Amino acid sequence: MKHGKKYAEAAKLVDRATQYEATEAIALVKKTATAKFDETVELHIRTGCDGRHADQQIRGAVVLPNGTGRVTRVLVFAKGDKVNEAEAAGADFVGGEELIPKIQNDGWLEFDVVVATPDMMGVVGRLGKVLGPKGLMPNPKAGTVTMDVTKAVNDIKAGKIEYRLDKANIIHVPVGKVSFDEKKLEENFNALMEAIVKAKPATLKGQYLKSISLSTTMGPGVKVSTAKY
Repeated sequence: MKHGKKYAEAAKLVDRATQYEATEAIALVKKTATAKFDETVELHIRTGCDGRHADQQIRGAVVLPNGTGRVTRVLVFAKGDKVNEAEAAGADFVGGEELIPKIQNDGWLEFDVVVATPDMMGVVGRLGKVLGPKGLMPNPKAGTVTMDVTKAVNDIKAGKIEYRLDKANIIHVPVGKVSFDEKKLEENFNALMEAIVKAKPATLKGQYLKSISLSTTMGPGVKVSTAKY
């Protein structure tokens, strides 16, 4: 992949052979941000897990202490009293069966997270082929299948993010925005690392965290030392 002049200049600031301490890496990542928009700071963790085995799957969620810096649109599948509860909590969209054709046939996907009460999972299951590949399927491990829709919506709006292995056994998660000060980014980074370290599968043999790197949306990767993890 060919990179532009700005990327090349930013890449010169990073020593690719060095594994930086988190504080240094965050400061460096902020320096490498050259885009005209407020880039997202992203964390990429290559694990020693094999996601093909159910007991080595990693999936969970964590509320970032300083939020994600972006507005998250929440869709809640609910019925009865839970509809009013979801609306009162600040959900952007609330509905049931009537949303199926809108999503399935009209391709409506103007939401970032889907929450569902357990009694609505039969309905939501019909959207598996649409929501699944986009990582939008509600999941009890991520706290998005729950009767406590108030807590679910509040947590998401406060900066709750989900982490999971991709097909290459890598976890990709946002840490915040470049506009955040270094302390806020470091607090978010530490909260993420703590949750991911705790999520280590008991059956895993060998090294869990093979490499950790931080980057901005458009910037080069900065390696973070895995020693303390």
